[in-house]
Amino acid sequence: MVRFVDVGNINRWATETGVERILTDMVEYIERDFRRWPSFDKAPRVASHSPLGVIELMPTSDGETYGFKYVNGHPSNPSRGLQTVTAFGVLADVQSGYPTFWSEMTVLTALRTAATSAMVARALARPASHTMAMLGTGTQSEFQALAFRGLLGIERLRVWDTDPAAMDKFLRNLAPLGFEIVVATSAADAVAGADIITTCTADKANATVLTDEMVQPGVHINAIGGDCPGKTELAAAILLRGDVFVEFTPQTRIEGEIQQMDPDFPVTEIWQVLAGQAVGRQDERQITIFDSVGFAIEDFSALRFLQDAVDRTSFYTDIDLVADPDDPKDLFGLVTAGSPALV
Repeated sequence: MVRFVDVGNINRWATETGVERILTDMVEYIERDFRRWPSFDKAPRVASHSPLGVIELMPTSDGETYGFKYVNGHPSNPSRGLQTVTAFGVLADVQSGYPTFWSEMTVLTALRTAATSAMVARALARPASHTMAMLGTGTQSEFQALAFRGLLGIERLRVWDTDPAAMDKFLRNLAPLGFEIVVATSAADAVAGADIITTCTADKANATVLTDEMVQPGVHINAIGGDCPGKTELAAAILLRGDVFVEFTPQTRIEGEIQQMDPDFPVTEIWQVLAGQAVGRQDERQITIFDSVGFAIEDFSALRFLQDAVDRTSFYTDIDLVADPDDPKDLFGLVTAGSPALV
C-alpha cells in the first residue's frame, strides 16, 4: 500500500497546522538537503514545451529515496478558469523501486517555492530588512508573504500587479492576518524604499518587470517568475550590478534570468553558501539576486517533510498502487484469477 495525500487532505492539514508554521518548518528540511547537495543525482528537468505552456518532470535521488514531480506551467489558464500550475509528486524506495508516498503538489509546490525563497533571503538579505516589494500578486504571492514574515519578520509589503483584481484578492487574503500593505501605483512605486524585491509574474515572455533604475544598493532580489526558456523578469543590467545566486546552474542558464547573459556569466549555487563553501552577502550596499527557477531537490525535501508531517494522522489514505501477486513471476495469474479456463 502507498500513502496518498489528495487535495482534500492537504487542505485540511494546511488549515489545521497553519500555513505560516508549515512554511517555517519546511525550511529546515530544504536547508538540510541543500547542505548535502553533492549526495543527490542532479539533472535539468525534462520539459515538453507548447505555445500555451510547458509540462515537466523533475527527478532526483539521494541514493536511498527517489523522488519526482510532474508539473505544468500554463500562463493563460486563469482566463479559462484553470490554475496556472498543477502538480503531483512521488517518493520511492531505491532498493526495491517501489513507490512509498504520493501527493498532490499544486499546493505543496506553492509552499516549497515560498519556503525556498525565504530560506535564501535569510542567507542573503540585509539582516535589518523590514519591507518587501512584491511585483505580481497571483497564486504564489500570499505564500511568499507568509514565508518572509515567518522566517525574516517581514510585515511591511508594497505590492503592484497589472491586474487590479489580483491585488484586491491579495488584500482580502492577507490584510486580516496583520500585514501592513501598501497598494502601489506602479512597479517603480512599489520598490521605492524596499529592502527585498520579489518578482513573481506568469507571462511566458522576455518581459522587464524590474528595470535597472528601480534597484537601489543593498537590495535583495527574489526573482522567481522566470522558469522556462524565453521567460524573464529582470533587466539584464541588474544582473551585471549584483551578485547572482542560483539553484542548479545548468538548469538556470536555460530557464532563469541568466539566460540573457553569456554562457560563462559568473553565478554562485546557493547550496555552497548554506554549506559554508561560498560567501553570500559581503556588505550593506551589495545587491544580491536569487535567480530561482525551482529545482527537484526542493520538491524532494517538501515531499519528505509532508510524509513525516502526516505520519500517524488522518491526512492521508492508503491506496493499492502496486500489483503484488503471490508469485512475483506470475503477474498473468493475478489478472486471470477466477476467470474461466482459457481455450
